Amino acid sequence: MKRQRNRGRAMAVALAAMCAVVAPAVPAHAAGPPAHAAGPPAYAFAPDAKKVQGAERNAEASVLAAGAVYRSSIEAGEKLYYRVVLDSATDAYVSAVAVPKSEGSVAYGDGITVSIRDLNDSQCSSNRTTFGSGETPRPISAYAHRTVGRGASTTCQGAGKYDVLVERESKDTSSPEAWDLELRFEQEPGLKAGGPTETTAPKDWPSSTPAPPTAEPEKRTGGSSYYDATSLETGEWIDAIAPGQTRFYRVPVDWGQQIYASAVLSNTTGDTTEFIGNALTLSLDNPAQGHIADTSLSYSGKSASTALKPLPPVAYRNRYDYSSQVNTLRFAGWYYLSVTLSPKVAESYGKDPIVLTMSVQVKNKAGASPYEGDPGIFAVTDKDKELAENGDSAPKAAKSATMQVVAAGAFGAGAVLVLGLGAWTLLARRRAAAAGGPGQDHHQPPLGGPPQQGW
Repeated sequence: MKRQRNRGRAMAVALAAMCAVVAPAVPAHAAGPPAHAAGPPAYAFAPDAKKVQGAERNAEASVLAAGAVYRSSIEAGEKLYYRVVLDSATDAYVSAVAVPKSEGSVAYGDGITVSIRDLNDSQCSSNRTTFGSGETPRPISAYAHRTVGRGASTTCQGAGKYDVLVERESKDTSSPEAWDLELRFEQEPGLKAGGPTETTAPKDWPSSTPAPPTAEPEKRTGGSSYYDATSLETGEWIDAIAPGQTRFYRVPVDWGQQIYASAVLSNTTGDTTEFIGNALTLSLDNPAQGHIADTSLSYSGKSASTALKPLPPVAYRNRYDYSSQVNTLRFAGWYYLSVTLSPKVAESYGKDPIVLTMSVQVKNKAGASPYEGDPGIFAVTDKDKELAENGDSAPKAAKSATMQVVAAGAFGAGAVLVLGLGAWTLLARRRAAAAGGPGQDHHQPPLGGPPQQGW
């Protein structure tokens, strides 16, 4: 009798466990309708970003780890130091994304400068990015690099500690609040033996903008940062953008390929024809968040468009060119497009979003990678192409992969429990039959529980 009761309890526990594993998760619902945030969504910082404090003295600078993302902040006029440790053979990149308050103001020439320096304060490289003549507060990115080997400067070639200096320039008329910073430190893989050997960047490339894609436009909603940028491939993509908002997209561009991009802002249905200069800004950044180029359009309530000027195909040797619009196209990977609509548009055309059409084209056949071993972020994989086709962001793809693993685990665990319970039930019935003997009528209750009255 005791054994039968124990079997019944075990069966109940097993069934409960199986239901817990197999049953789908039910989302929790808050009481009442969801709250809607006022204004454009905030910049989505990488959730794994580590907080770090910049130092005014380089000797007190925090060390950044390769492959990691950090979050910091910078006040108006500040010069902040961070530190990296480099070997003597690897090209390195440190980027800073400056995120001002969306309700604040910036002036012409405001921006950030990022440089890498050795401990003698000799500059390895420096790049500056500004908000431009549109004077619209938006996320902007700049990066610095340490390049070694052929065609590189004779400074900054040794192994050791290097300083990363981030400087903020703000006019007196700009908002004084601190800007958030998102910092990334990446190292480029080593090259295969024997190549590439060319140390001169190309001087000519296809300079005419190709005809627009012939496929019907599809809807894709942009992200709010580099972290959750929406993936795009060649095609036309319809979105909507509100005044003061920045939309982020990413496009896989492989070795030897050339990217073209343009943006069209739809007309409004009202009678207003107020002219707004630099109403929309379209920017392009490389896989290490190095700024490549930007363009803008003016708006007066009618349809308006702007396009990035044709850029060279991605090539390793581009890094040896003096122009930042050439040397930033130095590796394959995800290239980032961001579109910002000036908050000034709301003053004449209201706060409602305006229809935005993005046109993206990636030309040329992909070439081979020059790297030895794992290329890391400096590559275009089959998975990247799939994400671009489906329009998935990195976090959405990660969540989907996690759910597939959970579902597979739940199915496997459920199958094991069902098989185990079936075998146990069959064994229990055989034991019960053997105990009853011939000519006796010993009925057993369902699931192996104790005998009940009337059975």
